[in-house]
Amino acid sequence: MSQVSENYRYILERIEQACFVAGRDPKDILFLGVTKTIDCEKISEALNCGIKAIGENRVQEFLEKYDRLKEKNISFHLIGHLQTNKVKYVADKVDMIESVDSIKLLREIDMQAEKHGRKMDCLIELNVCKEASKFGLMPERLEEFLYEAASFQNVSIRGLMAIPPVFTDEKTQRSIFYKLYQIFVDIRDKKIDNINMDYLSMGMSLDYYYAILEGANIVRIGTALFGKREIKVEGV
Repeated sequence: MSQVSENYRYILERIEQACFVAGRDPKDILFLGVTKTIDCEKISEALNCGIKAIGENRVQEFLEKYDRLKEKNISFHLIGHLQTNKVKYVADKVDMIESVDSIKLLREIDMQAEKHGRKMDCLIELNVCKEASKFGLMPERLEEFLYEAASFQNVSIRGLMAIPPVFTDEKTQRSIFYKLYQIFVDIRDKKIDNINMDYLSMGMSLDYYYAILEGANIVRIGTALFGKREIKVEGV
């Protein structure tokens, strides 16, 4: 058995354990394989194990892999920061954009989706801890943002995404995920027209177990699946 296969089985077991503790169904959790810097051969290995969806961070890298992966029965998510001038390159290729954090970006997605006769699923990225180094909408702006987002006809807001900091203690980590889940539930309960809270994407390789305990139904896992990534040094 390959290392990727072993890692995949272990992660599935942890997802099942978290769901058992939380009283949830593991079938409701989307295990998104994060394939940043991972070559197509290794990605295919993960797909053979059972991965149904992959997430890419960078548009250029995604495009380089797309032709080799598009015939496989998988879903493509864009999970990294997306510049408005690059939306046109992915609007007909990805199934979900998880990193929407501005009306300007949403407007461009709407326009490009219309050109391709489709409706793009999107998640709104929140900067829940208000970190200066990270992208994402501030939580206090979310409701106003969603009422404006509801007017776009070619995008479908399906939920929230966040990349909170990773803490070493369980209590702090879970408290952040719990805060995100409460925001998610609060918006869902408001029943804003054309806004659906179907997905809460939070939790990565180091903290997906806690994220599931606190309500995540998409977990984005790269390193725990594929191993540590090689650091590429320019000029070497």
